[in-house]
Amino acid sequence: MNREEKNEVVLELQGQMQEFGNFYIADTSSLSVEQINNIRRKCFEGDIVMKVAKNSLIRKAIEGLDGDASEIYEALKGSSSLLFSKTANAPAKLIKALRKTSDKPVLKAAFIDSSVYVGDDQLNNLVSLKSREELIGDIVGLLQSPAKNVLSALQSGGSKIAGIVKTLQEREG
Repeated sequence: MNREEKNEVVLELQGQMQEFGNFYIADTSSLSVEQINNIRRKCFEGDIVMKVAKNSLIRKAIEGLDGDASEIYEALKGSSSLLFSKTANAPAKLIKALRKTSDKPVLKAAFIDSSVYVGDDQLNNLVSLKSREELIGDIVGLLQSPAKNVLSALQSGGSKIAGIVKTLQEREG
């Protein structure tokens, strides 16, 4: 691969890192072609883009990102596959699901909204991350809850008041 081709790969990786905002680096070495194809199929189904690149090119692409992701450099050893996704926890969920039948892929590092996670021990933390849409839904639900309580109290309170007034009128009449 000549210098121009390497620069193209670095620019492509940087573009995807910026477009998706989230990426995972996983070790898929020693997996068979069939297993890799299975992972690629599941990535496609989950709107995850999988790329394989040399560690030196991945490092150069990361260097061009905004923010400090230098902690990831330690993880760039051996075979590395990149998983890009708009949903922060989708690749973590995929890796965890795949690990039920095999000991690979192993999470090396992840970059989620300018936060860096290094090591396979971070997998459970990443799986439990909520997506932006889930967080917005939670906030909307929390904001609606007090309003619903007030409305139901007013509605039930209004009928109680009307019932008391009616009872008083019946007693007087």
